[in-house]
Amino acid sequence: MEHDRHLDLNLLRTFLAVYRSGSFTGAAHLLGLSQPTVTTQMRALERQAGRELFERLPRGVAPTAVADELAARIAAPLDELATVAGPDPAPAGRAGPVHLAGPAELLCARVLPVLAPLVADGVRLRVATGLTDPLLDELRAGRHDLVIATTRPRGRTLISAPLTDEEFVLVAAPVWAERLRGRPAAELPAALHPVPLVTYAEDLPIARRYWRHVFGRRLSSPAAVTVPDLRGVLAAVVAGAGFTVLPRYLCLDELSSGALVALHEPEDPPINTGFLVQRPGAVDNPDVPRVRDLLLGAGRSW
Repeated sequence: MEHDRHLDLNLLRTFLAVYRSGSFTGAAHLLGLSQPTVTTQMRALERQAGRELFERLPRGVAPTAVADELAARIAAPLDELATVAGPDPAPAGRAGPVHLAGPAELLCARVLPVLAPLVADGVRLRVATGLTDPLLDELRAGRHDLVIATTRPRGRTLISAPLTDEEFVLVAAPVWAERLRGRPAAELPAALHPVPLVTYAEDLPIARRYWRHVFGRRLSSPAAVTVPDLRGVLAAVVAGAGFTVLPRYLCLDELSSGALVALHEPEDPPINTGFLVQRPGAVDNPDVPRVRDLLLGAGRSW
């Protein structure tokens, strides 16, 4: 943009918030403004620039090529300015809480135990659970500092790094495993068809992926039990309700004790990579990088 050096600094801040959050509403939340104010400011900036910056969508906005160019030129200087200006001091000199979100099971089984030493050292955490897409929308809107995502976020507005690889394992209680003992892998899908399937969602996303990846066929078994928490799935299967597919980290103790049995150990098990995603913009809380760096270091061994 030829004339961006003449554009109003406040309008540029608002533009960058819209660009990073993907919506006028998200930018308003980040900036503490009303949504109509953000809309008015973006119209003013587009008039000054003489070019359209965002394509209005049914849900949010999409940046034009002009917006991509402007964001690339102003993001670093504005972030540096925000860092120099600094946040308001926290009460009693303490940093604000770190807002972290992700899948409930991984947070409880792996993340919170790893972060316990930081909490003992004075770091404050505010933890939320949920599915990846809504959590990433909330991250863009400024509600979280860090999100653990089960897929790599699309677009260029979020900073992400691989956190950990989840290996999925087909498991059942010993009472069911005994009935399947000696079955070759090729016969397992048919042998498991009459066995109750326990899963966390009606569309069987983990089990369907396992069937497709390992057996090369479509899973035809309906769910006998659905529980929207993999820890509940684990508890039901340990109690003998049927079979399921779980992340190995979640059932390591049960596999070691014999409470669960791995029904198949393929050479190439399904793997899903989790990502640690950071809110865009300058980091004004020194505890956010402490949490991020500790998780990225620990995640390699999960």
